[in-house]
Order: sequence, then C-alpha cells, then structure tokens
Amino acid sequence: MSTAKPAKTDGTAETADTAAETTVETTAGSPATTESAKGSGSSRRPYHHGDLRRAILTAALDVIAVDGPSALSLRDLARRAGVSHAAPAHHFKDRTGLLTAIAAEGFGLLAGAIGEAADLKDAGVRYVRFAREHPAHFQVMFAPELLRDGDLELTTARALSADALRHAVSAVPLKGRGPDARLAGVAAWSLAHGFATLLLGHNLDGAVSERDPEEVFRALASMLFQAPAE
Repeated sequence: MSTAKPAKTDGTAETADTAAETTVETTAGSPATTESAKGSGSSRRPYHHGDLRRAILTAALDVIAVDGPSALSLRDLARRAGVSHAAPAHHFKDRTGLLTAIAAEGFGLLAGAIGEAADLKDAGVRYVRFAREHPAHFQVMFAPELLRDGDLELTTARALSADALRHAVSAVPLKGRGPDARLAGVAAWSLAHGFATLLLGHNLDGAVSERDPEEVFRALASMLFQAPAE
C-alpha cells in the first residue's frame, strides 16, 4: 500500500511503520516540495516514527470542525501532513477507518470525563463540556452511518462511556430518578446530548445569551432530577 519499500532491518514491527510514515516528498518539483517551499522558504519538518497517526487524526479533526466529516479526504490529509498520499492508509485503511478511529477516541475521552463526575448533574455538565471542547469528535461519534460497525476499539470505548453514564445514574437516590434506572439514563443522556447539540448549532444563543452554558445546564438538570417534596 505504501509507495516506499521497507528496508531490511532487525525484523522488528517498526519496519513497516517507518516505511509507511515517510516523509515529506523530496523529489524536485513534487507537490509537497513545491508547496512547502512557498511561504516559509524551507521544507516541512518530516514526522518521525510514531507521529504520523496523531498528525493525521489532528488534521482530520481540524477539517471536520470547519467543514464537517463529508469534507474528509485521505489524500488531502496526507498533503496537509506533508507525507506520501498512501501513508494514511497504513494506519486507517480508508476514510471509514479514520472516522471510526476518531469516534473511538471521542468515546474514550467522554468516558474519562464522565467517570470523574461527582454526581449525575456533574456528569451532564462534563458531557456538555466535552461537546464544546471536542466538537469534531462529537459530530462523528453519533453518526453510525460513517463508522465501521463492529470495530473493537469503537465498541469498547462506546461501552465504557455508557457504563460511566449508568454508574452516574445509579448513584442517584431512587426517589430522585424513579424506579426505572434505564429510563432515567435515557432521560439524562437525552437532556445532556440534546442541550449540547442545540448549543453547538447556535440554537440556544438567545436563551443562553451571556450565561455560562454549564450553569444553564445545571439548572435544567435540577428541574428534571430532583427529589419530590416530602
């Protein structure tokens, strides 16, 4: 798949990675060389072994944040990273693989954020905060038509985030969430996800105005999850 031939080495697994993660194009007049020469006057710094996967992910997240997932192209991302157009396929195979990796990373980050919550309302706040801080991940995570169904990394990360939410819901006293913990979890997720989605789409600009979105969410969560009056 890579245009570079792997050199003979001591047989370690790094051989294929190093060959695929090549390199700024150095052939005279090549697109990468020509482009890098413009503006800066010097060639781009080549990515060292272990940097390429992260570089491609970061470039992809930048594109999604501005233009959405439909704008992604592995060839364009390779150009942005200054590497062979075949290099991204070494890590992600194809566009679906790249988007699946982004979603898996997003669910992992979300699980970590929710897992540190003090209570259910705090879990919701952290959910909203995650969406605001990682809008590109958020766009991709809940678009199953873009992802590779059955991917182990994605399935595992998604399960971890769901477990973190279930744990937060189960910690709420029964009288504060009702007898059906699963339905309470759906209600909590719907509130946090709906609020985050509306917020990112600027549909709450008037309602939230200058207020802190996280504090607005706390107020909404208090309306939904509260103990009934004695």
